Amino acid sequence: MFSRFTEKAIQAIMHAQDEAKRMGNDFVGTEHILLGIFSVRKDNVVFSVLDELGISPEEIRKAIEETVEYSKKSIRLENIPFTSQVKHVLSLAWDEARQLGHSYVNVEHLFLALLREHEGVAAKILSNLKINVSKARDILLKSLGKKVASSKDVYASENTPLLNEFGRDLTWLATEDKLDPVIGREKEIERIIQILSRRTKNNPVLTGDAGVGKTAIVEALAQHIVKKDIPKKLQKKRLINLDLGLLVAGTKYRGEFEERVKKVMEEIRKNKNIILFIDELHTIIGTGSTEGSLDVANMFKPALARGELQCIGATTLNEYRKHIEGDAALERRFQSVIVDQPSIEETILILKGIRERYEQYHDVKIHDDAVEAAAHLSARYISDRQLPDKAVDLMDEAASRVILQAKKKEVTHEDIAEIVSSWTGVPIIQLNQTETQRLIQMEESLHKRVVGQDDAIKALARAIKRAKAGLRDPKRPIGSFIFLGPSGVGKTELAKALAEFLFSDENNIIRIDMSEYTEKHTTSRLVGSPPGYVGYDEGGQLTEPVRRKPYSIVLFDEIEKASPEVINLLLQILEDGRLTDSTGRTVNFKNTVVIMTSNVGSQLIEKEAGFGFVASSDRAVVAYDKMKEKVLTELKREFRPEFLNRIDDTIIFKALDKDNMKDIAVIMLRDLNKRLSEKNLVLSISDSVKEFLVEKGYIENQGARPLRQTIQRLLEDPLADKLLSGDILEGDHVQAAVKGEEIIFSVKKKKEAKVKEPSEKATKSK
Repeated sequence: MFSRFTEKAIQAIMHAQDEAKRMGNDFVGTEHILLGIFSVRKDNVVFSVLDELGISPEEIRKAIEETVEYSKKSIRLENIPFTSQVKHVLSLAWDEARQLGHSYVNVEHLFLALLREHEGVAAKILSNLKINVSKARDILLKSLGKKVASSKDVYASENTPLLNEFGRDLTWLATEDKLDPVIGREKEIERIIQILSRRTKNNPVLTGDAGVGKTAIVEALAQHIVKKDIPKKLQKKRLINLDLGLLVAGTKYRGEFEERVKKVMEEIRKNKNIILFIDELHTIIGTGSTEGSLDVANMFKPALARGELQCIGATTLNEYRKHIEGDAALERRFQSVIVDQPSIEETILILKGIRERYEQYHDVKIHDDAVEAAAHLSARYISDRQLPDKAVDLMDEAASRVILQAKKKEVTHEDIAEIVSSWTGVPIIQLNQTETQRLIQMEESLHKRVVGQDDAIKALARAIKRAKAGLRDPKRPIGSFIFLGPSGVGKTELAKALAEFLFSDENNIIRIDMSEYTEKHTTSRLVGSPPGYVGYDEGGQLTEPVRRKPYSIVLFDEIEKASPEVINLLLQILEDGRLTDSTGRTVNFKNTVVIMTSNVGSQLIEKEAGFGFVASSDRAVVAYDKMKEKVLTELKREFRPEFLNRIDDTIIFKALDKDNMKDIAVIMLRDLNKRLSEKNLVLSISDSVKEFLVEKGYIENQGARPLRQTIQRLLEDPLADKLLSGDILEGDHVQAAVKGEEIIFSVKKKKEAKVKEPSEKATKSK
């Protein structure tokens, strides 16, 4: 009921309840409402009406107190109910407001309603005091015509009731200091002022990506108007943000919407000082349009052309091209002002300018290092949004999180890092720990998982360190590599190890099997089907995962099987670090590591399998270099130069020997023990068992996969049988040993251990 009541009207009603309590009445009557109106002292036009009638509020108060019976009982109700007469008065007040073209109910409307209501106590008292109701009404209406709206309650001029109802007066919000301060953007604001000062076509439209601060620039203009630091002809302007949704709402029948728009335009014509601001300007095309009727854009065009309507618009570049540029008659009436994303340094200044508002709202202290971290980390790790919006959101959410934790009242760079980590999946340890310390340990970390590929690990680490040191092109991926080597030598395992090192999760790999992309038409699966085809809205199998998880390793398996058209797509990723999907979205690859595996030259590598284990290490290096040269020559025959020249490094994996297999067996058995520990089991394996497994699992030039199969067949399968049969129970200690051509198990029961202990103690006591 009270959504359209001003602060003064609500204040009058609350005072009316206080008066009822004071008098000991358990109801609010019209007499209490009249006293409540008198309690509002500031900018109350009712006082001037009574003064002109020669009656003071004190006389009316005295008459009420003489008429109304006082009660000694204490009223403890929080909300005292209204009488039927008061409910009628409130309804009449809204009716009076609408008749005057007002979209709000103020104290004067309540007074007019009391003059119309003839049954309540207030009406009788006014009649007894010989107040001429008709004269009082005329005086009040005359006073309303001259009255200047109060900036506190009725924030816009009463000459524009429809604009008050369907818009927000930004200049009033600026006078009340309810707009956030805007830092920088002097160039854009100056350009808008220049366009507004033109004689014709004086309608600027701000175009830029979402989140760059288009709306904030318009709010800055409102603040300049209030401060009077703009040209004189603009100093008395009112900047009103028109809400098209409110404008359309409630127009059920044909012609209602057009009539409403015409009335709004008439208000703008009569009041020469109105500048409209329409956010999402492209929505004016089609808004309110039904079959055979005009939309807002076509209704505004004549007024824009004649200069009767001055408008500022804001929209994204894509929407501007799609909607505004498509309507040449509308486009020529606007002047485009491009709003670019601010730099990191400008973003820091913006955040420091608005920091105080967020500190007051969240009741926290935001440190300088948190502000700088919000700008730097958002620019580095959040690639699908724009500055300063993403940095502001980071700071806001970090402050919110600090309050929820209730442990402290200070926002630091660690809090910002935690929010970035939750948004992007980038591990917080990586954001906090200096990357130089981690990169020093990179080779050691990779060696824990990948065996026998020292040269490959060194080459990969060099390229990653080079990229992380800032020597790479920031637009390109972190690194791009081709892994060459026979099957089972650790190409995929190294990719997983790198994912775990860089992103703390070995599953941060987007794997694309190139054997599925051998045909020309399959390229559309990577970026999404074109419009009109099945799956158009689903996104591409490459672009969509990268868009959702931009910090990943992208693994193209068996790249030699891909069609030439797919290779052409990869050229753009490797050179520019971006790809445009079928919906027109640009997907950023600059935070990915691109790895391509290939079996090209595998036979050459297998032929040279033993070169690294001859007596002289110098001869081994020479042999490796010769083999690498032969493999690269074969690679050049397979791929075009423009593709290979975009690759950071080509890494050749050696074939594995028996010594490598022993180390790999240790890693595989360690993983097995981890899985058993989840069942509270311990497996002890002797060196003889490891040598037996390597002996049975090593097949020359076939890599580590036969060893894994051997461990499954000789070790895991018998263990599974014993677990299912109940020979091995939870908590048991299992020892594996070799007997002949098989592995046998001895089980140390958990129960036996428990029984043994007391018997030993008993023996000692004797």
